[in-house]
Amino acid sequence: MLKEHIASEMKAAMKAGDKRRLGVLRLVLAALKQVEVDERIELDDSRIIAILDKMVKQRRDSVAQYQQAGRDDLAGQESFEIEVIQEFMPQPLSEEEIDALIEEAVGATGAGSMKEMGKVMGFLKPRLQGRADMGAVSAKVKQKLSA
Repeated sequence: MLKEHIASEMKAAMKAGDKRRLGVLRLVLAALKQVEVDERIELDDSRIIAILDKMVKQRRDSVAQYQQAGRDDLAGQESFEIEVIQEFMPQPLSEEEIDALIEEAVGATGAGSMKEMGKVMGFLKPRLQGRADMGAVSAKVKQKLSA
């Protein structure tokens, strides 16, 4: 369903003559198609969100590198791509919601030490994918388990 939504947005961008947005949407669809061809599968929405999340993360890294190099024009393009890609991702969770999910994960897995962090992250990842920065979540889990 998400893939069809992206394709319809691409058609709308074509009709509107929005070349910049069209380019980003084509890039997204090409990335999805690449995974489908490589793995010979039909992507479901959760896998599409994981791919979009990875694309956003790559672009955030690029923005930081471009800004360090003084290339604000390229950083601006990457930021625009992030905005377009994020339109297709679920709403981000609030800090309180993330904290509540971490508490639930620790309780559900019975984790009590850093050795069990993998269990907690395994529990959280499907629930948070595309809705929270997993690096920040990992830091919170570390803090929780080391306390």
